[in-house]
Amino acid sequence: MVSTQALVGIAAVELGMVLTPGPNMIYLVSRSITQGRRAGLVSLLGVAVGFFVYLLAAVAGLATLFSLVPAVYTALKLAGAGYLAYLAWKTLRPGGVSAFDPKPLPPDPARKLFMMGLVTNLLNPKIAILFISVLPQFIDPDRGSVAGQSLVLGLTLIAVAVTGNGLIAMSAGAISGFLRRRPRWLRMQRYVMGTVLAGISVRVATT
Repeated sequence: MVSTQALVGIAAVELGMVLTPGPNMIYLVSRSITQGRRAGLVSLLGVAVGFFVYLLAAVAGLATLFSLVPAVYTALKLAGAGYLAYLAWKTLRPGGVSAFDPKPLPPDPARKLFMMGLVTNLLNPKIAILFISVLPQFIDPDRGSVAGQSLVLGLTLIAVAVTGNGLIAMSAGAISGFLRRRPRWLRMQRYVMGTVLAGISVRVATT
């Protein structure tokens, strides 16, 4: 039902999004560095639940969006492209901040870490745009159920997101120390990720 090209495409886009600094990465990295790996993984669990909330909304709503309100979909797609371009500019502009150089945070209990991870993801515009504006680019109504394709693509997206964010949370301390000792690499990380965001923005706007 879903083509291999679509699966690879959404996985590649999500990998680029995972590696691009945003609210989820900043929160997970900050927690892992300041409170330890366990805190980062508990926070990641909350982020993962947030992804599934978005997935359920996408599966329930994208079929209706495709068939009934194409003009609204087009507006959302262009708004999403604009927001991604804004994130790219924030990352690439002089003086941009890396997610791997966070400010200290006070320790929190596991329940609060989970809830903060969940809320951070639910209020993350990048994730909303990912499900509303980017994921539909890989859906082909001619290949069957739009809801079914949304589910398969969304689960692929979540698998990449949780795996990628988990690896980042587990290795945040080591990555942060490595980049702090190498300012040039820190700048390079920002430039590469900003370029990835800009590319996704162009794809969303022009497809």
